Amino acid sequence: MLTTEHLTKHYKGTEKGITDISLTVGSGEICAFIGHNGAGKTTLLKCISGIHGYDSGKVTVNGIDMASDPIGCKRSIAYIPDDPQLYEYLTGIQYLDFIADIFGVSSADRSLRVREYADAFELTPSLGDLISGYSHGMKQKLAVISALIHEPQLLILDEPFVGLDPKAASVLKKLMRSVAERGGAVFFSTHVLEVAEKLCDKVAMIKQGRLLASGSMSDILGGGSLEDVFMEALDDKTDDNAH
Repeated sequence: MLTTEHLTKHYKGTEKGITDISLTVGSGEICAFIGHNGAGKTTLLKCISGIHGYDSGKVTVNGIDMASDPIGCKRSIAYIPDDPQLYEYLTGIQYLDFIADIFGVSSADRSLRVREYADAFELTPSLGDLISGYSHGMKQKLAVISALIHEPQLLILDEPFVGLDPKAASVLKKLMRSVAERGGAVFFSTHVLEVAEKLCDKVAMIKQGRLLASGSMSDILGGGSLEDVFMEALDDKTDDNAH
């Protein structure tokens, strides 16, 4: 579903960014992307989503190359940043209709999906309100609903659980699993390692812009915990000068 090959992106005039990232997330898989602050997680997610260009390498989503057919590629994607910037002069339902229009979702389909997801997140009573009056958590819920409204084949999320209450976080985890179960894939960054360990089939670790490890959760853990493996990887001095 998602493949990156030797993906490299450095910000102009700096060494910051990502270097030679190659990973795969297959259909039916949920993959956690973990690393310290500034390691390059958001940069990679934005490259995969088509928000950032890249210096070299390749991004393929559902068999479509991002560089040669970005619109076709983005039709399969939904991306939720860590701080969603929504059109606050719209009501919640107006925003969802706007997103549904962009992706060509029929009136019948959008109505069913909005009802299902808004009820699940207990946001239905607030859909007629202006987004400017939403709390951070409500905006996060609306962003999730808007991302799911066209049934994306690849769901990309940057720290999706930040700002969500425990019930909403539980709903989101179930929805992420449902995306995978219908043949899609989920790739998300997180600092909540316990959630990643329980929820994910795969994990990828990044340090100083370079991939430390990528594979099935069971192979990466090797009988240990994700926290222990991650901390050991961060403490490995052999990688300190790799960037």
